[in-house]
Amino acid sequence: MNHATDYPKLDAWIDAHFDDEVRFLQALVQVPTDTPPGNNAPHAERTAELLQGFGYTAEKHAVPAQEVQDYGLQSITNLIVRRRFADGGPTIALNAHGDVVPPGEGWTHDPYGGEVVDGKLYARAAAVSKSDFASYTFALRALEALGAPLRGAVELHFTYDEEFGGELGPGWLLKKGLTRPDFLLAAGFSYQVITAHNGCLQMEVTVHGKMAHAAIPDTGIDALQGAVAILNALYEQNARYRSVLSKVPGIQHPYLNVGRIEGGTNTNVVPGKVVLKLDRRMIPEENPEVVEADVRRVIAEAAATVPGIRVEIRRLLRADSWKPDHRSAPLVQALQRHGEAVFGEPIPTSGTPLYTDVRLYGAAGVPAAIYGAGPRTVLESNAKRADEHLVLEDLRRATKVVARTLRDLLR
Repeated sequence: MNHATDYPKLDAWIDAHFDDEVRFLQALVQVPTDTPPGNNAPHAERTAELLQGFGYTAEKHAVPAQEVQDYGLQSITNLIVRRRFADGGPTIALNAHGDVVPPGEGWTHDPYGGEVVDGKLYARAAAVSKSDFASYTFALRALEALGAPLRGAVELHFTYDEEFGGELGPGWLLKKGLTRPDFLLAAGFSYQVITAHNGCLQMEVTVHGKMAHAAIPDTGIDALQGAVAILNALYEQNARYRSVLSKVPGIQHPYLNVGRIEGGTNTNVVPGKVVLKLDRRMIPEENPEVVEADVRRVIAEAAATVPGIRVEIRRLLRADSWKPDHRSAPLVQALQRHGEAVFGEPIPTSGTPLYTDVRLYGAAGVPAAIYGAGPRTVLESNAKRADEHLVLEDLRRATKVVARTLRDLLR
């Protein structure tokens, strides 16, 4: 059935209420959710209060304190808003995460101010991804204001541990059986529909040697020398990854980054321990278990070249990749169709080298896509950097795209 006559009505409602949408987003960014430390329950409470003002009751699903603390965070309350229509249609979940990295230095605007300058709203999480708390909420409001007969249901999933892997956000909701949607739309940007993403393996490598006075170094075993051998081997392996190409557009090849090194006690002491933390990005075609085993092999073989060195390897995170799923076609095609109509340019599908919570829905068998309010690239938005911002016109138009897409799927 053609719902073309409903699209202008949805657009008009969003235009008429856009100032309210901006104020909603400003209220969201004014409550910090820096992760770490990850004390995010207060933001969930504020979000639930704001949603109540729209007539929406948000279920509050608090993750037990011990689970959160064991995870390295302080508090998490995940929210679900359920809006049910007539029987016979799909349940579509819209997921955005409220947790963000701390703002850091270099800001010229208050990172928690939500200041609007020259059509841009500045704040930490303005683009990633409190913007989609707003786009998804107001798309749903527009849909309900339409008053058209709808079949199925919409769920808003607002979660709070994406920066730590999502296991206590969507992963926890899915594991507890609190949701099982037919489709999932997750926070993203406005100029492409993401249909796959990389996986991520993070590991901590502790290199043990034996401390000694620098004046008599032969009485010790230099852990740093062992770490250098391991680093050289890892970087050589990283160069080889360039020849392992993905067939997913937007994703190139695997790569490895050593993001943190610490060790030693003083300049006049042979270091007895050095700790490396590495991040290995996995393309969708790779097997995570094989990747991890291979990284461990490279480390062990390199360590064996330095006599006396002992190595401990600990997995910190394994976020599997999210692979393309043909079952998501109705959602993807609707987003592309309406994206082109609203933005006036083709909206391509692509993979992304990032990893997201969507993989958790995918692992649960839920067809999904990533689309929301934001620029063409993460770099443009300054996400995770100073002066993160969102172009408000992108917010307005993305909200229209999502509302139109929901109308199509809930027919």
